[in-house]
Amino acid sequence: MLNISNVSVHFGQRTLFESLDLFVGKRERVGLVGRNGAGKSTLLRIIAGEIKPTTGNIIMPNGAQIGYLAQEMVHNEEATIIEEASSAFIEAKDLEKQVEELSKQLSEREDYESKEYAQIIEDLTTANERIDLIGGASLEEHVQRILQGLGFSASDMERKMSEFSGGWKMRVELAKLLLRNPDLLLLDEPTNHLDLESIDWLETFLLQSSSGIILISHDRAFLDNLTTRTVEITPVKLYDYKASYTAYQAWREDDRERQEQAVKNQQKYIEETEFLINKFRAKKNKAAFAQSLIKKLDKLERLEVDSADKQDIRFRFPKAPRSGKVSIESSNLSKSFGELEVFKNLDFILARQEKVALVGKNGAGKTTLTRIFMGLENADGQMNIGHNVDIGYYAQNQAEELDGNLTVFETLDEVAVGDIRSQLRSILGAFLFSGDDAEKKVKVLSGGEKARLALCKLLLHPYNLLILDEPTNHLDIRAKGVLKDALRAYDGTLIVVSHDRDFLSDLTELVYEVTPTGLRQYIGDIKQFLHEKHAASIRAYEAGKAQNIHLSKENKKKSTTDSSAGKAVQVQDGLSYAERKNRDKLERKLRNQLRKQEGIIQDKESEIKSLDDEIASVDPSNRQRLTELAYQYENVQRELNQAMETWTKTGVELEEFS
Repeated sequence: MLNISNVSVHFGQRTLFESLDLFVGKRERVGLVGRNGAGKSTLLRIIAGEIKPTTGNIIMPNGAQIGYLAQEMVHNEEATIIEEASSAFIEAKDLEKQVEELSKQLSEREDYESKEYAQIIEDLTTANERIDLIGGASLEEHVQRILQGLGFSASDMERKMSEFSGGWKMRVELAKLLLRNPDLLLLDEPTNHLDLESIDWLETFLLQSSSGIILISHDRAFLDNLTTRTVEITPVKLYDYKASYTAYQAWREDDRERQEQAVKNQQKYIEETEFLINKFRAKKNKAAFAQSLIKKLDKLERLEVDSADKQDIRFRFPKAPRSGKVSIESSNLSKSFGELEVFKNLDFILARQEKVALVGKNGAGKTTLTRIFMGLENADGQMNIGHNVDIGYYAQNQAEELDGNLTVFETLDEVAVGDIRSQLRSILGAFLFSGDDAEKKVKVLSGGEKARLALCKLLLHPYNLLILDEPTNHLDIRAKGVLKDALRAYDGTLIVVSHDRDFLSDLTELVYEVTPTGLRQYIGDIKQFLHEKHAASIRAYEAGKAQNIHLSKENKKKSTTDSSAGKAVQVQDGLSYAERKNRDKLERKLRNQLRKQEGIIQDKESEIKSLDDEIASVDPSNRQRLTELAYQYENVQRELNQAMETWTKTGVELEEFS
């Protein structure tokens, strides 16, 4: 479907990439990765036709539709949400006009055997098929379904775009793309402003989509769940691997090790050959032999290990000053904006050195709650900050407080103290400011660069409580890894709001979900939380049915007497003997199903481990075998996911009998 041929991009003396070739087939899902600045977003803009490459061509089939979601967009501020989203159907409206015109032409012609008549029929068929593909028959319903999936409520539909933040406007643009159902979707960081539930919805939607996808994302879990092929851009080479990002990473690491060994072997050969040359070049009867060895070395193609960002950057927070046992304590907190009630009767206690993830649907009040903790918002109820608690707060608009006249390096240098001063340039590199970037004035930085710098600055002060609101939105996978490692080693207290599952995984020990009626606590990290949410079914939970799972023992065991039958009938759980017998039969069936799925899960996990080992051992030049293994891995992973889903649903149903 897409053929990128010999594409190069040069900016003055700088080469972004050279002679890049890539083919993407119909309905393929490709993860585009590479270091910050490698040219990922530039390549998407070239494919979308926004800019032209220095050399090379982008070839697409005639009539193929491309949908491009950029990180920065221009919006119609005066349009309502539903109007702006519906503008995606300009194509459908044009097609309807085309169908009307073509139908009229057919009714007026009688040259049934002519080529022109046949062409009109073909054009009419194509137009009708395209209308069916983009859902032209049920446009309004389709628009509302997409918008609600991305987090908009029914009451939002008639509100103007100007009333929403940049993140919500981005969702409208994403909705427009999904509504168009293009042949190829180009998505540049689509999850940056989505909550966990919206990401889950988007994953499901894209997996069912008929569009091909090229995706840039720093969300490892999103990449792994959605893509089946990984393409890495480097200045000198393009790496293409038929597997998800995590499997690709393992292959690349093994490939580098093989390259390193090959370089060592070649270097040993060179040294041995040079020894022979030096030994024999002065001897008359061996001079010709020495010359032949010299020619061999001259012709030898020197092997190199692929350049990789393997700097061992370790950033540690300054030691947190000791605080009281309780960092934050609140009771009966309620917050409203006019008639809009955000939450009520919210109780919260945070002990020293606890690490907590704060999650919830968009609009639930996560950011509002963190601002209340900071004293930036008023609320009804009681709230106390513990003894000697020094709070560091990172908000999504934190970049506005930076001094535009300082350089990037000076911004950190003025707050850094102690031994960490010697690490400033390494820390800046970890947060994607390398080389001359450190000498840029803050005022010339992009919004994303300012956000990264604000986060970097915050982390240099010895706070004993950190509140981080979406800290990873502008970080690449490597920078997120540096930050996550530092937070795991941090000896202070942490509250983090994030939609990034991979970042939250194994970082926090408690998850608090903000709901309109209070906080729900989940012991464990985000994996346990998502497992429970998925098990209970998010839709069922939103409908208020989840509470029925947690019935008290007093309500679950009681007996009554059926006097109308003239005799005593034993009733347990409000059920007759016959009903209880049927329920016991169903319970046994569910337990058997649970054991069966546990066995399948164990088998599939073993298969995945075996495939991981086999992929690691295969010669990378054997592309056919690697492709076969990648497809096997994908199929087994899909079967494992299905078994996990069945096991989860069965477990939830079984809870009703406990």
